Amino acid sequence: MNLRLYNTLNNKIEDFKEIKKGKIGLYTCGPTVYDFAHIGNFRSYVFEDLFKRYLIYFGYNVKHIMNITDIDDKTIKKSNELGVDINEITEKYLKAFFKDIKTLNILKADIYPKATEHIKEMVELIEKLENNGYAYKKENSVYFNIEKFKGYGKLANILKENLKTGVSVDSDEYDKENVQDFVLWKGKKEDEPYWKTKYGEGRPGWHIECSAMSMKYLGNHFDIHMGGVDNIFPHHENEIAQAECATGEKFVNFWIHCQHLIVNNQKMSKSLGNYYTLEDLIQKGYKPMAIRYLLLSTHYRKTLNFTFEGLERAIHSLNRINDFTFSLKGLKSIKGESEDISNIIKQNETRFRENMNNDLNISGALGVFFDFLHQINLKLKELKAKDIENVLAYIKRINSVIGIIKEEKSIPLEDEIENKIKIRENARKTKDYKLADSIREELKEKGIILIDTSDGVRWKSVK
Repeated sequence: MNLRLYNTLNNKIEDFKEIKKGKIGLYTCGPTVYDFAHIGNFRSYVFEDLFKRYLIYFGYNVKHIMNITDIDDKTIKKSNELGVDINEITEKYLKAFFKDIKTLNILKADIYPKATEHIKEMVELIEKLENNGYAYKKENSVYFNIEKFKGYGKLANILKENLKTGVSVDSDEYDKENVQDFVLWKGKKEDEPYWKTKYGEGRPGWHIECSAMSMKYLGNHFDIHMGGVDNIFPHHENEIAQAECATGEKFVNFWIHCQHLIVNNQKMSKSLGNYYTLEDLIQKGYKPMAIRYLLLSTHYRKTLNFTFEGLERAIHSLNRINDFTFSLKGLKSIKGESEDISNIIKQNETRFRENMNNDLNISGALGVFFDFLHQINLKLKELKAKDIENVLAYIKRINSVIGIIKEEKSIPLEDEIENKIKIRENARKTKDYKLADSIREELKEKGIILIDTSDGVRWKSVK
């Protein structure tokens, strides 16, 4: 495969090699279900989907786990603010999340473990840390002693002198400057859900969730852990500490992180009015596949600047692919196959892979793919039946990676529109081009595009 990836753990691009031949354990940080996911979240989820699809394209058996955080500071705060049971809050937003990933054509994970359903595994992990001398009790909570783990800070490149040993922090999220002993188990507080365990009544800290669930489903040592750059510290740093101090094994081989999304060169914020969910964009009339195209088309280690101009360009690019495919399917040709076309496909696929193997250079890979469409477009009249079949098969292979062409169910035309098309055909035969053009424009207004070919008129819906 010759895949090279930037590994945050070692701060450099490295050759990728799986632990078990042909099999890959993949863990991605899922949603905290206290609100609707925004397009910044989906920038990461779409990139992770692109990477997973590329591994599958190469024939790997990928076991993908994505956690659901349904108990943490944010979910509890939202529940208390609204005066609604926390389960009602989390189920509402989890349902919305699954709807959104389906809309964006994101492949489902194999398992979506919920934090609230894995308290037993978390407590067992805390117990191991305590027995190994890395955890201590303070009042009603349990904390991880960062001074005891000599490797602490290796993912986020934190200097040892910045560690505030003996100082504990209960908050789930905090700044890189605030490097303190983090909480594993939080003692019971008023207006918070709690579980009865050997550590008393309370709930888990946020960081212990992912360590416990990833190791349960993928083992103590697995291939790839992915997430946004905002997860590097403290979340992923703390995951490594918990896992490696409990097992004595290396936790993850490759840590891959996606950069932020900004909007019009500004941080996305509700106060600035530039905060968008997927549904917000769909309500504005934008198609999900155009949104997906924009979210995946910038290299994952570059900040993605979301603009509506960029979204319009994504629509144009998507239309080029869809129009080409539509035209190709309508061609009538003689039997046979051209060596020239087969060579173009082979060369293009090689170049596509070279770009993707280079730290998932998707912008270069997409450029190569559009070169292919241009090359074939110049040879449309020369294509034989097998050539058309081969080109369509290649587009399908590329789409298995980028996932931007969704098969649309053919919807029969209304009788009125069918009659309009027939009237237009007769008008063309009698050379009444004024009437023919007026009907074309009328149908276009209704979302029906007519394409005249040597084999007759074809139509497609752009509603």
